[in-house]
Amino acid sequence: MLHLDHLLLTEPGFRLEADLTIPTGAHVAVIGPSGAGKSTLLNAIAGFVVPAAGRILWNGQDLAGQPAGARPVSILFQDQNLFPHLTVERNLALGLAPDGRMDGAARARIAAALERTGLGGLGQRRPAQLSGGQQGRAALARALLRARPLLLLDEPFAALGPALKAEMLDLVLDVARETGATVLMVTHDPGDALRLGGLTMLVADGTAHSPCETSALLADPPKALRDYLG
Repeated sequence: MLHLDHLLLTEPGFRLEADLTIPTGAHVAVIGPSGAGKSTLLNAIAGFVVPAAGRILWNGQDLAGQPAGARPVSILFQDQNLFPHLTVERNLALGLAPDGRMDGAARARIAAALERTGLGGLGQRRPAQLSGGQQGRAALARALLRARPLLLLDEPFAALGPALKAEMLDLVLDVARETGATVLMVTHDPGDALRLGGLTMLVADGTAHSPCETSALLADPPKALRDYLG
């Protein structure tokens, strides 16, 4: 269970409060206006932003003081966080060990993850030699290998066309089911929220609101969400 306990995030000209709980295994779309703090919230959970006040608790454990790499989190950004100078195989190896070393067992696990995500035989390519969809698959393959209980996605598929984006969202759900991960995904598209299923968290007017059932929220949106959706 993820609990944001009276969390306060501040930057010059910016303030975001959150006091909410997300059940283990939930799939949560994070939606709201640009600049509302969606990405900042995910970065705080991942350990890249230090809260001004409050706590981030995972299964009752305060994550404060834990470096990003030690947190129970995998995060995918829009650039897929792939190192351009490394092969896909080496990028995935970093999901298993910080130094990226590979023994026979690691190579076998990486090969299986590549096959699982539709990238079989592409391990020796570099990210620039992959399409946008293939890069997204590589990032998800690394998340599958890491098997962290929190999977955060900051619009990693925003540049993809509708059909390919839907395919990638389905793959996210497959990875989440296989790893048992709790998913938080930033999106600007209510269609993505519906496809992800589960819950949606509205971030607007300085507050990250408690997640609500997605279809119910979109059927009767509060004013802040109506204003955003138009």
